[in-house]
This record gives sequence, structure tokens and C-alpha cells, in this order.
Amino acid sequence: MTDLLLHQLTSLYGPAAGKSAAAQLATLLASHRTRSSTPALHPTSALSEADAILITYADQVREPDQTPLHTLADFASRYLRDSVSAIHLLPFYPWSSDDGFSVKDFFAVDPALGTWADIDRFRPHFDLMFDAVFNHMSAQSEWFQQFLADDPRRRDFFVTVEGTPDLSPVVRPRALPLLTEFPAASGSKQVWTTFSADQVDLNFKNPDVLLATLEALLFYVQRGAKFIRLDAIAYLWKETGTSCIHRPQTHLIIQLMRAVLDEVAPHVLLITETNVPHRDNISYFGDGTNEAQLVYNFSLPPLTLHSLQTGDATALTRWAQSLVLPGEQTTWFNFLASHDGIGVNPARGILTDAQINALVARTEQHGGFISYKRNPDGSESPYEMNINYLDALSNPAAGESAELAAQKFLTAQAIMLALQGVPGIYFHSLFGSRGDRAGAEARGIKRRINRQKLPCADLERELDDPSSLRARVFGGYQALLRLRRAQPAFHPNAPQRVLELDPRVFAVLRESRNQAQRYLCLHNVSAAAVNCSLRQIPNAASATPGELTLPPYATNWLKL
Repeated sequence: MTDLLLHQLTSLYGPAAGKSAAAQLATLLASHRTRSSTPALHPTSALSEADAILITYADQVREPDQTPLHTLADFASRYLRDSVSAIHLLPFYPWSSDDGFSVKDFFAVDPALGTWADIDRFRPHFDLMFDAVFNHMSAQSEWFQQFLADDPRRRDFFVTVEGTPDLSPVVRPRALPLLTEFPAASGSKQVWTTFSADQVDLNFKNPDVLLATLEALLFYVQRGAKFIRLDAIAYLWKETGTSCIHRPQTHLIIQLMRAVLDEVAPHVLLITETNVPHRDNISYFGDGTNEAQLVYNFSLPPLTLHSLQTGDATALTRWAQSLVLPGEQTTWFNFLASHDGIGVNPARGILTDAQINALVARTEQHGGFISYKRNPDGSESPYEMNINYLDALSNPAAGESAELAAQKFLTAQAIMLALQGVPGIYFHSLFGSRGDRAGAEARGIKRRINRQKLPCADLERELDDPSSLRARVFGGYQALLRLRRAQPAFHPNAPQRVLELDPRVFAVLRESRNQAQRYLCLHNVSAAAVNCSLRQIPNAASATPGELTLPPYATNWLKL
């Protein structure tokens, strides 16, 4: 038990409660060391250019008479071993709503999905990422039911509000009521529900809650997680009279989680998921050594989409030129699509209001939905564009050829793969899916548009057809990933320089850390051919052409 952990706990809870929590944490850490057989690798050796993470639901592909996790592990082994290094299994715990993010039990696998033995089937070939959904739990969870029954073990486990305090400053991610009333043994209780009435917020002012979630964190390490994603972490600490987002105590809890892992499992990396403006998002790196090693690069999806929709990469280029990592222990988690939509807030302050409104309008024109957030003044504004990324680039109703749709889509993905960081690739992106609007409308859940579950046999049949959109996207994506993983210039911490060659071209120069290899990555975001002058490339080899023509929506990764 380090002095740092004691200091963090007393800073959160005061001397007496902090010391008591420290003693309990010391017991928990000792128990973990006794049970753990995971090697203590140093985090600086944990990542390389070979790293790419697939984001998927546990039941993404299905076969009759087989658990979904078993099916997915077999499918991944057949199709992905030379493409991705890790699998992010979206919440596979018992759940009651929000497609897994309303967790009933942090320590179990949903029997409908499989068992821990099924999850172990991934580990010979892939690292694993698990979700730590600690901001809230399911209202149907045993913990919450014990809380309602006034069980002393769960006293003050959830955030409650008495009376009618002014909660207008609270930042809301969704346009839903902030408080939900529940009948309890001691009388009705108003419970804080940031995301929905079925997702009740845990009370981290109670040190017992922190210790319980730290126990879950260490359990995920024991079950083989190399990456742990801190879901919705920005909302963790509630304080009446404040915005209840990005609170200092939230950062301190992340620092404590990092310190715990550094002590007993330094090979395990934290990734923070904070769908907020860029300046707030990068605050979760801390000082570069004490919070998350990876941060979701939330501004990248809307800026890349804007570039290809307008044929102008200027905003993306200028933003990418500003990206600076705080140290060698950190890097970006780059992504374009996920189980959620495309965040609007991360583009604010980078794109103009008119440009953001154009993104929102095109989303609806292309068959997508818009989710709104509640503002402190009671108004609502766009929060998220719910649309499949391929649909966002190529209107599925416009009759565009599979070849052109795949070309535009792969150029967007190549931009993401070329940048400094670790790529996170959503299943439906890797396999060229279209949106499932009918599924979203049938359940009344906008985010379901990009969450369709696929029969394994149907998916494999389409992949076997070289003319299909799925085969074109998957084949092109695999080629990019295979090239990327073999080149030291694409190490997550290798230097990058974003160049201004032409407004229609996103250009990034990557160089290996030993300066032995350089790649110039060129991406034409427009429908016109572009002649690029390469004479301004610093220290370009004499064999490098002075000028290069990029066809419409073309990608060219040029080894210098």
C-alpha cells in the first residue's frame, strides 16, 4: 500500500474515513496479488504499431445452438488474427437496458451470451478490453434492490436528493429527467439517474462504493483484461450547485484507479470515454503519468465526416496539427464509429455552428437520427448523430455504386489509421455494414441504427462474394491494417507532422521513433483528382516523385 494511495483516499474522504478505506484497500490488493497469475509487464512495452482494437457486442454474430461469445471467438479467430490485436467486448454482464450499459452484476457473464470460459477462448489470439460501467447500475440490480430495502450494506450506495434543490447547472447528456422516484422501505426516494430511469447513479462520496468498484476493476484484471474502458466517467462525482461533470474528485478517482493498477497490474491500460469538447476530453490524460494512458479521440469522427462531406480537409488538418500528447505513457484511442453515434459536442469550437448544422442536416437526409441533450436554460441542442458511418458518407438511398461507397469509406478509415495512436474499429465498420433504421424504429431506440446483430452464415456468405460491399470494405480494410502493423512509423507514439499540401488532401507524415522509416500518408477527401506537390516534404528522398496525382477519394501511403 503506497503513500500515494493513502493520500488520494484521505483527500477524497478526510483523514478518518480515508485511513479506514486505505486499510480495506490494502487487504483487497493483497488478495489480488495472491490470486493473480498475470505477468507484471511495464506499460511502456505494452503497445506497438501492431495494435488495433475491434469494438464489438458479445452477440454480434450468431449461430444456432451455440453461445454468442463462442461464435464470436471462433469467427474472430478465422477472420481477424492478422488484422487486429485486441477485442473490446462491449458489456457482456447481466443487464436490463441500454444494450448492456445498465449492468445488474459487475462480476458475472450474462448466461444468454455465454460463460467466462467462452471469454477465455479469445485470449490465445487477442488481448481483451472490458467496460467498467461504474457511473451507474441497473435499477434491477441486487445492489439497488438492497438499497431500497434499507440493507445496511448498501446504505448511501446511490445518489439521492431531498427536497427541490436547483439542479439547473447540471450538464445533461440526454434530454430525460435527472431524478427518478423509487419506493423504498423507509419511504419514497429521489434517485439521481443521469442516463435513464433504469440507470441509477452510484454514490462515490461513500468510500464503500469506491472500494466495491475497485474490487470489480481488479476482477477484470484477473479475468484477462489488458484494457479497461471507463464508461461515462466524466459524470462520476455529483455535487449540488455544480455542473457535476469533470469534477476534481472524478479526476482524483481516476488517478487512484491508475495508482492501484500501477501497483499490482502495470500492464493494464485505462481508456477514458468522455464525449465532450476536445479541451475537456484531453484533461483525462492528467499530467501524462497519473490518469488514463489512452483517451478516446472524440473530435476525429465528426471532423473526418465533415471533410469528406464537404471535400475540404482544412478544419481536420488544423485540428490535427494541434494534437500534442503529454508524454510517452499516453496516446490517443482513435475511432470513427462505435456502438454509440457520432458526437456533436466534440466538434464545437472547431467547426462553426453552420458547419455543425450541416452535419446534422445531412445525417437526417441520409436516414439517420439526431439525439438531443438538455441545456441548463431548459433548451435542447443536438448531442449525437445516430447513423452508420458508411451511410453518413454515402446516402444509402442515392444509388451510389458499392465501389465508390467503399472507396470513400476506406479513405475515412485510412485517415484514422494514419494518425498517432491506437485505432479502435467498430465491427460494422470493419465489415461494411449499412444502418439498421428499421431495427431502431421498431424498438424506439435511435442508437440501435448501428447495433444490428448478424447471422454468422449470412455474414460469411457476403464476405465470400468479392462484388459485395462487405467484401470490398473488409478486403480494403485488411490491406491497410496489414501494412500498418508491419511499419514502425505507425507506432502509437511515433512522431507525426500534419502537412498543408492542398485543402482537399489530408496529409500526415509519420516517422519511426529511431528515425529510420518515414511514411507520407495522403488522403483525397474530394470528388476531384488532386495534383499534390511533394517538393515541400522535409528531407524527402531523391526517389520521391516531385508531384503526385490522387484520384477522387484516394488513399496513398508513400514510403519515403
